[in-house]
Amino acid sequence: MNEVTIYTDGACSGNPGKGGWGAILIYNKKERYISGSKQLTTNNQMELTATIEALKAILKPSNIALYTDSQYVKNGITSWIFNWKKNGWKTANKKPVANKDLWIELDKYVKIHSVNWFWVKGHSGDHYNEIADQLAVNAMNEVC
Repeated sequence: MNEVTIYTDGACSGNPGKGGWGAILIYNKKERYISGSKQLTTNNQMELTATIEALKAILKPSNIALYTDSQYVKNGITSWIFNWKKNGWKTANKKPVANKDLWIELDKYVKIHSVNWFWVKGHSGDHYNEIADQLAVNAMNEVC
C-alpha cells in the first residue's frame, strides 16, 4: 500500500467569518500543496475541510500519517465519533453534533485508508504545519 504523509490546517477571520484551509501531501519524496476557502465558515469547519480534502485527493487506499494541530479533529475522529454515531449523532449532552455533515464525510474517507492520527502543536515551528497554516491563511485572505 502507498505511504502518504499529510499535514492539514484551517484558518478563520472571525468565528464565523471568512476562512481557508491548507494541506500538504507528501508521497515518494514529492510534495503537493492544496488549499481552498469559504466566505462564511468557522475555524473547526476549515480544520475538518482541510482533512477531508487531503484524504479525498488520495485516489488509492493508502497508509496515511496525518498531522493536525486541531485537537477537535483528532479527538473527534479517533474517539468522539463512535458515541455520536451510536447515539444518533447526538453529543453526551443529547445535543446535535456540530458539523455533522463534515464528520460524516470525513468518516467516509477514513474508511478508505488506514490513517494514523498525530497532533502537532500549532505555531510551534513544525516545518510542514507552518506551511499548512500559511496555505490556509493565504486562501482565507483571497476571499473577498
